[in-house]
Amino acid sequence: MKGFLSVCLTALLITPSAYAIPWSYEGNNPPENLGALGTQHQRCKEGAYQFPIDIRGTIEAKLPPLPLHFQSHATNIINNGQTLQLNVDDKDNFSLDGINFTLKQFHFHTPSENTIEGKSFPLEAHFVHSDEKGNLAVLAIMFEVGDKNEALQPIIDYAPTDKNQTLPLDNIIDIASLFPASKHYYRFSGSLTTPPCTEGVRWLVMKDSVSLSLQQLDRFKALLGMHNNRPTQPLNGRMVVQ
Repeated sequence: MKGFLSVCLTALLITPSAYAIPWSYEGNNPPENLGALGTQHQRCKEGAYQFPIDIRGTIEAKLPPLPLHFQSHATNIINNGQTLQLNVDDKDNFSLDGINFTLKQFHFHTPSENTIEGKSFPLEAHFVHSDEKGNLAVLAIMFEVGDKNEALQPIIDYAPTDKNQTLPLDNIIDIASLFPASKHYYRFSGSLTTPPCTEGVRWLVMKDSVSLSLQQLDRFKALLGMHNNRPTQPLNGRMVVQ
């Protein structure tokens, strides 16, 4: 099981070129067809707890706010042709279900992958955490167009403009400022958003959004050159608690 879960973490962290069967957010093998990429990707089509979802009909569970304390430094930024990803130096962790999860990387989707009561957001960030066994917990933050987001600007300024390019980050990214002041969230069980769509991922979506300017959003879109969101998947009886 430990090895299997380590493979799941690797699948989320590696660049798209490492996949045996090419896929893309646009073109011949879009997210809608992930299940047709081969037997190893059948979970994308047949899985019962796939990600993302439309968050609605939530159950009140009085979840405590997340105890988040950020010290990590983003070491490099990657434009892998499908997202902008920042790798960090493994200093930040939080406790969930009595387990410590450590931040490994964060990346962006435009427009958002999750929706809330049918509402899509122009940008969504995923903060990928792993425990020592390779189990994943991902924190998601929604962005709405409004005031300029100072914490996002260094990411935009330093992001590689060429696909499949990695650049070091000498500038300190204020990760804490990317999160809303309130740490309340929705929680549900989901999957990896990319092949092999492995399930068992703890997903936590922050209830409050943060802002970015229209100019910043346009720059994200230009850097990505495409929409990079998987369509929402059926709930299949899953509970979303808050």
